[in-house]
Amino acid sequence: MSFLPIVLMFIVLYFLMIRPQMKRQKEQKSMMEALAKGDEVVTAGGILGKITKVTDAYVTIEVATGTEIVAQKAAIATLLPKGTIKSL
Repeated sequence: MSFLPIVLMFIVLYFLMIRPQMKRQKEQKSMMEALAKGDEVVTAGGILGKITKVTDAYVTIEVATGTEIVAQKAAIATLLPKGTIKSL
């Protein structure tokens, strides 16, 4: 009986902290695997651009006409809907 509160706290901790974190990691991993040429993205540093080349660990992002940067796939924070950059 004395272990019941500890077990209940662990169950609550699992559903409030561990499970949502695992879900976010799974979504991030699937997003990184699905990156393709032409996708519009935001990097962790806040740079918006369009992907022009994808390799195993890196992506080349066009941030302005004729200006490209190379970033790690892990640095991609968000995948934007098509046409978002033109609307800004």
